[in-house]
Amino acid sequence: MMKLAVIGAAGRMGQSLVRAIDEIDGVELTAAIERAGSAHISHDAGQLAGTGPNGILISDDLENSLSAVDGILDFTTPAVTVAAAKIAAARAIVHIIGTTGCSTEEEDAIAGYAKSATIMKSGNMSLGVNLLGELVKQAAKSLDASGFDIEVLEMHHKHKVDAPSGTALLLGQKAAEGRSVDLEKVSVRTRDGYTGPREDGKIGFATLRGGSVVGEHSVIFAGAGERIELSHIAMDRSIFATGAVKAALWARDKKPGLYSMLDVLGLA
Repeated sequence: MMKLAVIGAAGRMGQSLVRAIDEIDGVELTAAIERAGSAHISHDAGQLAGTGPNGILISDDLENSLSAVDGILDFTTPAVTVAAAKIAAARAIVHIIGTTGCSTEEEDAIAGYAKSATIMKSGNMSLGVNLLGELVKQAAKSLDASGFDIEVLEMHHKHKVDAPSGTALLLGQKAAEGRSVDLEKVSVRTRDGYTGPREDGKIGFATLRGGSVVGEHSVIFAGAGERIELSHIAMDRSIFATGAVKAALWARDKKPGLYSMLDVLGLA
């Protein structure tokens, strides 16, 4: 039985992770962590998630809560994720990261900790999105930059704090790989005022926020007289939680390193 900890256990995604652990064979919830000052400290994680009391009380002590676990499920904030990765490295355990919005420095720190921990990091844990990424890469490779413009459109619920989403950036990166370009040099994140005509070869991002949308992503290849759209709609965040738990089981016997969902799905 793989012992797992959920960081951010009181949030929407954290509760989904607790439910997924309850439903999937081979794993058990051993620790549930929240930020200091959370109103949910000392609450039963299972009761909060709707699976029934399980005796795992939510704690704000990250260091001690992770002392007896085999793996960490982490969809939180960059600062918390880096701190958890440091602990995972010190204890040589699995760290599944769904956190988005990390800076270059934070990404580098996580990569450094992956020398000692088995870290699987992905902007999206679903099978559909990762397959979509491979289709986007192939389409970008096949459709010349002078003939087709690429735009990535995403929408999420109004509580999401980072933009573009991690999934949008994942898809943009796949498009950039298809065209053998550096995404940082060709991405356009904002447009406002008199912007002038669109430059060939740029990859644009558009962000929508509102309501309770779980996640919708489209990559648009717009040419003269035709348009190709590749899309994914997430209707329930349980798909991400299930993917994360299955990723933890996959990673359990893997050597330390930095992996992605493509590795988990055998698509790398």
